[in-house]
Amino acid sequence: MSPISSSSAVLCEKLQHRTAKVAVLGLGYVGTPLAIHLAQSGYAVTGFDPQVSRVNAINGGRSPVQDVDNHAVLTLRAGGLLHATADSEGLAEHDVFILCVPTPLTDSKQPDVSYIEQAADSLVDHLRPGCLVILESTTYPGTTDELLLPILQRSGLTPEVDLFVAFSPERVDPGNASFNTGNIPKLVGGIGPASTEMATTLYRSFLTQVFPVSSARVAEMAKLHENTFRAINIGYVNELAVVCNTLGIDVWEVIDAAGTKPFGFMPFYPGPGIGGHCIPLDPHYLAWRARKAGFVTRFIDLADHVNSQMPKYIVTRIAESLNEHGRAIRGSRILALGVTYKPDVDDARESPALDVIHELERRGAQVRFVDPYVQALPQDHGPVLNAQKAELTDDTFAWTDMALILTNHSSFDWPDISARVPRVFDTRGAARNIAMNVTSL
Repeated sequence: MSPISSSSAVLCEKLQHRTAKVAVLGLGYVGTPLAIHLAQSGYAVTGFDPQVSRVNAINGGRSPVQDVDNHAVLTLRAGGLLHATADSEGLAEHDVFILCVPTPLTDSKQPDVSYIEQAADSLVDHLRPGCLVILESTTYPGTTDELLLPILQRSGLTPEVDLFVAFSPERVDPGNASFNTGNIPKLVGGIGPASTEMATTLYRSFLTQVFPVSSARVAEMAKLHENTFRAINIGYVNELAVVCNTLGIDVWEVIDAAGTKPFGFMPFYPGPGIGGHCIPLDPHYLAWRARKAGFVTRFIDLADHVNSQMPKYIVTRIAESLNEHGRAIRGSRILALGVTYKPDVDDARESPALDVIHELERRGAQVRFVDPYVQALPQDHGPVLNAQKAELTDDTFAWTDMALILTNHSSFDWPDISARVPRVFDTRGAARNIAMNVTSL
């Protein structure tokens, strides 16, 4: 136990009795579920977001994200436990501030921590003795100590005495029906023992498993390690897929065969690249921080190279498959099935499907896409994409030269689709062994 100051004693009591007022900054796929779970446990929660559409959704009893249903928001609004604001003045008189803001990369693949800085700046005038500030946004080791804390200290409060600051990495997996904010184990690391204790007390008051670590840096590094581990292994299995194709071996059968071993093996699967808000970004945060310390991360850089080349490799394979049937890729009509970055979610940002579609269009193919969760392709990914949304109709099937499986949504009927198009190229192993006209990655 750390020494108890009067401020920490008061805050600890508020947390134990759930009387602390909590502000969640950022109402995206991390902040909204967190705000819901806090409010459902009895905390009075204010959600802050500069996007007025998200604020209006919450205050209107609607969820701004897919993984939270409207009924939960409506119930908490009716009970007076949840409201949202786009005005930073609404952050006054709160005891706990949790930052769930974006941490993207710059065009040069360096960390963009401007959203953290902006969020911290908005708090300074509203901090008072006994406040707890927690950063959940994924970032490089040292961000909490070296970036966030100095900004908060402009309030005049003393860290570990009347200001408590910690890092607790978000581990949200959108679309996962088994694991959510409430039951995913939570890591907590503070700038000191008192901060770790306060943050641990908060999370233990409404989550099932909380694991304190020795520092914010350990918690920051743990999150990067989790996703860099995945990126590197995906890079390996993507390279394995290329090798297997060269040798005339079915990579999916190889993975299934290796998976019969009950120990020492963890299956990873190839695909059109990596997507989402964590796996494509987090390794770059770690690599950047390592370079700052004078170390070159060879595994991370190699995995990034392999994964980033997959869209072009897939389009080359598509061109080869078309050539075998007497067609050139230029002018061919390709139906892209699924464009979100993972199955059964509504987010196409950072999806490798966008890179594949761009490469197809660059090589002269006509592309349409079918996705039950996406109405139009995002245009902030890079080059302009011309592919328009289509539906699985007789006319669409008649138009198609090749169906391209990019995201294996559970709603797609692969046997039916395979039977209604001339040929299929499957990057996800979703339709392999279904029909003779299916070519797998």
